[in-house]
Amino acid sequence: MTRINTNVSAMLAQRVLNTQNNSLTTSLERLSTGLRLNRGADGPADLIASESLRAEQVAINAAIGNAQRAEQLVNVAEGGLQEISTLLLELQTLVGKSANEAGFSAEEREANQLEIDSILQTIDRVANATEFNGIKLLNGNFDYTTSGVSSDLSQVTINSARMPNTGSATLDVTVDVLSAAENGAVYLSTTANLDNSDNGSITIEIAGNQGVQQFTFASGTAQADIITAINSFSDALGVSAAQAAGNTDRIAITSTGYGEESFVDVSMLEGAASDIIFDVEVAGTGSDDVRDTGADASVLINGTQAAVDGLYARVASDGFDVAINIDGASALNGAAQTTSFTITGGGADFNIAPDVSLSSKVSMGIHAATTGNLGGAEWGYLSALKSGGSANVADGDLSSAQGIVSEAIEQVAAMRGRLGAFQRNTLGATISNLGVTLENTAAAESQIRDTDFAAETAALTRQQILAQASTQALLIANAQPQSVLALLG
Repeated sequence: MTRINTNVSAMLAQRVLNTQNNSLTTSLERLSTGLRLNRGADGPADLIASESLRAEQVAINAAIGNAQRAEQLVNVAEGGLQEISTLLLELQTLVGKSANEAGFSAEEREANQLEIDSILQTIDRVANATEFNGIKLLNGNFDYTTSGVSSDLSQVTINSARMPNTGSATLDVTVDVLSAAENGAVYLSTTANLDNSDNGSITIEIAGNQGVQQFTFASGTAQADIITAINSFSDALGVSAAQAAGNTDRIAITSTGYGEESFVDVSMLEGAASDIIFDVEVAGTGSDDVRDTGADASVLINGTQAAVDGLYARVASDGFDVAINIDGASALNGAAQTTSFTITGGGADFNIAPDVSLSSKVSMGIHAATTGNLGGAEWGYLSALKSGGSANVADGDLSSAQGIVSEAIEQVAAMRGRLGAFQRNTLGATISNLGVTLENTAAAESQIRDTDFAAETAALTRQQILAQASTQALLIANAQPQSVLALLG
């Protein structure tokens, strides 16, 4: 049927042409923007997935930035500690030189003391001046704070404690001692005065962790004099002597240290006419050579079996690294004893994962590296080396001075090692892993959102041809009603 008012063929051709033009416009938009998804209508589900992946990429980039910032902070702190370590080595040299009393004049020791005072001031200055982005790093700013620490704990060291993400968060720490740490102990039977059955003097050799020494005692020597003689070499041997608690006729020679590495060895070299050396306090058979070692304590920290060396116990796990020293003379050093304290805050927290949560946070303590904090309870602290201090080199205790400096060197080295391990194994590995994750996430997001130019250019060519064909069809359809004129003659 031929009609003029309604050209159905033209309407069909026009509809198809509009469709082809819309498809052509979409292909041109995708090729010009490089994106397959430019609006939600291009693929609602794909757009949701793409936006989620984009959010993950932003979070990963933030985490990488956080880890890199933490790495820079650690570099600054380690640089300050390196300078302090150099100064401590110089201190050790000055203490060693000053101990040469016969070869050094009083004036030279005074000059050394002036140099030591200057070094101590510089250590404090470096500790207070080492900062990152306005935050001081070595003055105790990132040290953990505690409360309720019992005097039975001679030292508490908190290297890491992941605190809950609340404003007033605290962390309770419970220390359970299952069995006590012990000294090595050997006993001498002396009575009030050494009785060698009129066989004259005896010569014994006492060995400990620090050294060995021979002693000769005449028959009839008072027990108190024997104790005094042995204790005069206590520092050189690593042992001490006292009247046995359960048998006043015997002397207890014990290691000054606790644990399986501490020992006492007493051997008879000559002169014994009867049993004098025993491995027990009250009964037992004497021997010419007795060696006894101590025992490590068995300790739980927050229910976890600690690694123990004598009285020193440490638990190191993800987010919880705590070490304690038990006072050997305290009631805590016994079976079935317990104590607790609270970590109230402090530490340096870094969020190095894409999400913000407790599991994404790593925490570490950076202890103060000042002269009032380097050292320990056994020997004292670096501040004791200053002029007028108990360990100054002019007229103080040089043995204590050497012990303090040696312990400070070990502490700074341990801090540097811990920072290095954190930088290499935690931050370095995290940055590497986040980099790989970012690459894979970007690849997944690109697969969804980005234009496939090979496929889209092929589609463009097809749409161009179809649009031209539709245009031509519309032209023919528009001309078709003119055939009616032939009927009108």
